[in-house]
Amino acid sequence: MSNTTESVDVDVDVSTAYNQWTQFESFPQFMDGVDEIRQLDDTSTHWKTSIGGVTREFDATITEQHPDERVAWKSVDGTSHAGVITFHRLSDQQTRVTAQIDVDPEGIAETVADKTGVISHRIKGDMQRFKTFIEARGSETGSWRGDVSHDS
Repeated sequence: MSNTTESVDVDVDVSTAYNQWTQFESFPQFMDGVDEIRQLDDTSTHWKTSIGGVTREFDATITEQHPDERVAWKSVDGTSHAGVITFHRLSDQQTRVTAQIDVDPEGIAETVADKTGVISHRIKGDMQRFKTFIEARGSETGSWRGDVSHDS
């Protein structure tokens, strides 16, 4: 399994950064290789991704969501994929956002992409695109302030 951790400091308050990460359907706007996410209910999502020319679809569940602290998800079928995003207030208008993404490459193209650093490079780019996205907007596209715990 490929594990990548990447942080970026964004010039928005912690609530704005967190709120945007609760909007899974917006991920394709800043995550390369994420073609579509549909939010099915409060904790269920359906993903379409493409890495190395290979398209995958899978369902994922939101395993944790704590306002202004963290959002976490993991696949429940198909491609093994998980992510945790944490939020650290640096000041009233600056937040450190850290992504830890785990992907289990399937097949030759994805394995090569993982071994050559394409996946980790993509995630680094995703975090920079998130910074550009949220700072240009200055506000989130929506929010969900509910709390989800491991037991949910």
